[in-house]
Parts: sequence; C-alpha cells; structure tokens
Amino acid sequence: MAGLKVMLVDDEEEFVRTLAERLEIRGFSVKVALNGERALDMVGSDIPDVMVLDLRMPGIDGLEVLRRVKKMAPEVQVVILTGHGSEQDEEIAQRLGAYEQLQKPVDLDRLISTLKNAYNER
Repeated sequence: MAGLKVMLVDDEEEFVRTLAERLEIRGFSVKVALNGERALDMVGSDIPDVMVLDLRMPGIDGLEVLRRVKKMAPEVQVVILTGHGSEQDEEIAQRLGAYEQLQKPVDLDRLISTLKNAYNER
C-alpha cells in the first residue's frame, strides 16, 4: 500500500494535519484540502486514489464535493468521515457513490483498513 494517494478534505485544520502525519508515517502519500473548493482544484490536477471527506464545511459542502468528484474522476474512492452525519446524509452519500461513511473520532486502524479496502475495490 506504500504510495497510496490519499486526499484529506476537512476544515478542521489541526485535526486534518494530525491525521495526515499519522497516515504519512504509515506510508501513505497524503494531500490536504481545508475546503471543498480547494479539494476540487486539487483533484483537477492530481487525482487521488482515495479521498477522505468531511460533510460539514463552509462553502461547498461534502456532499457537493462528492457529487462533483464522481463526475470529474469516477475512479476516486470517497470515504466520508464526519462527526455530524445523519442517516439521510449517509443515504445521499451512498447514492452519490461514496465507498463508506465513518464517524469521528475514528479509530486509525479502522480508517487505514477502510482506505486499503477502498483502494483494492477501485
């Protein structure tokens, strides 16, 4: 799994930077976007294997990012990671093509196994 390209999209900067460091230590190649607009710009120039996406962000929210990413690069696996997801959000995300939805705070080992499984099912 070394070199698996992961994009973390979350407006909670301290959380997302810490998570990026922890994934990099385990051999993942990680990019961070602190909002939906930046994430979409980055996907346009460097497509990740897996995107870890928060739902609640200012500007373009996670569901809209998911919708657009799946149009731009349908091969990207998207894992929703949120502290505020409702069942309705989860149903919409699944319909839009999300691979899985996890709740914050997430167990790192669970997140890593989800990333690997998502990558393997591309």
